[in-house]
Amino acid sequence: MTLARRLLRTKPTERIVAEGGHGEGGELRRTMSLWQLTLFSVGATLGTGIFVILGQAVPKAGPAVVLSFVLAAITALFSALSYAELAGTIPVSGSSYSYAYATLGELVAWICGWCLMLEYAVSVAAVAVGWGEYLNAFLRALFGFTLPEAITRSPGQDGGVVNVAAIAIVLLATWLLLHGASESATANAVLVLVKVAVLAFFCAVAFTAFRSGNLAPFAPMGVAGITAAASQVFFSYIGFDAASTAGEEARNPRRDLPLAIVLSLALVTAVYVLVALAAVGAMPWTGFDPEGTQAGLSRIADLAVGATWPGLIVSFGAVIAIASVVLTVIYGQTRILFAMSRDGLIPRVFQRVSPRRRVPVANTLIVAAFICVLAGLVPLGQLAEATSIGTLFAFALVNVGVLVLRYRRPELPRSFRTPLFPATPVLGAILCGVVMAGLAGVTWLAFGLWMLVGLICYFLYGYGHSRLNAEVS
Repeated sequence: MTLARRLLRTKPTERIVAEGGHGEGGELRRTMSLWQLTLFSVGATLGTGIFVILGQAVPKAGPAVVLSFVLAAITALFSALSYAELAGTIPVSGSSYSYAYATLGELVAWICGWCLMLEYAVSVAAVAVGWGEYLNAFLRALFGFTLPEAITRSPGQDGGVVNVAAIAIVLLATWLLLHGASESATANAVLVLVKVAVLAFFCAVAFTAFRSGNLAPFAPMGVAGITAAASQVFFSYIGFDAASTAGEEARNPRRDLPLAIVLSLALVTAVYVLVALAAVGAMPWTGFDPEGTQAGLSRIADLAVGATWPGLIVSFGAVIAIASVVLTVIYGQTRILFAMSRDGLIPRVFQRVSPRRRVPVANTLIVAAFICVLAGLVPLGQLAEATSIGTLFAFALVNVGVLVLRYRRPELPRSFRTPLFPATPVLGAILCGVVMAGLAGVTWLAFGLWMLVGLICYFLYGYGHSRLNAEVS
């Protein structure tokens, strides 16, 4: 078999599904319900984005930012439907990595998995870095004091030495994950319900100060402003695919995974639209400050009531939002690495399952240690922005994977079929490319360097240890 054929050899779908749940030392336990899976995706998606993004997006679109959120949701929906089809067809932990292995070959699967490593590890580290600042904002409003900058900021930031706050939230999430998937899902459900309740509280408060005059002119920047803001808020929808990483711990994955992905996107969209409408109705769009974004919703809530306690509650919601994102994203990272290790592309330690806890303990501890180093000691800078391009690349591969699998294996049982095929996955792939094209040049440079390192790692280790290649040899 030639090198090219080896690199592009696909893994049979039936085999991927048959190996699901199995690791060294034991099996993962199927405990997650539809409700828990849905909240997993909501937990990963509904982060601090909505707490900060309005201040940046409203000056571009005016009150029509509400339509920008809808437009961004439609853009995300094309990829979500493709994820839903493949999650119901290949219900395993690898998510888009496993889907690429079944449709586009080993090298493309490796590249997809490598992109996800960038997305998950760096993004959760970046989110954890911001947790100390939100915690300080909450403590300042509640008690009038803050934690020292030396332990709430990373090196490179003013006064930062070691970001102990970021390390603490990562360790808390790790502790929950080591107790089991069901316990983690329950904790995440509580966190998600709290932050949704906080956003509902914000809407209730903001609507008391709603003035219809604040919505005029509705689209001062025209269609160009709406689309520009939509490109910016699109990244607030990234995370809806989190449920697909729980394919081997779901009770009824073929039925529940597609539903969880679509339901989570619908729920998040409803929350975003309501919050955006309440915000622009309570405060004139010209009053939004793109520089002072961290306390955007808190400020609006305070102004609506004429007191400081509403903003305190909203700040608490931001603290909870970050905790939920850290928990769900670390979970997704460990499950993707679990699938890659089972295929031999990374060391076997990542697929070892604790017989007692039924979770990949060593995998979780290694990931947590790496993220702690990133969050506590490394100035992430532009690298954090590069996570978006890795996510979009994985989305594009999933859309292409739906097309390939439909044509190659039309007889496969599918619990969910993407509607309006092939238009939906084609549009999904094109839209991902359009959004990627709009990213900054430095982001593309970081992405290119990351891909180069990934290819070197694959040919030094993955290619020689691949189980699929070993069988051919």
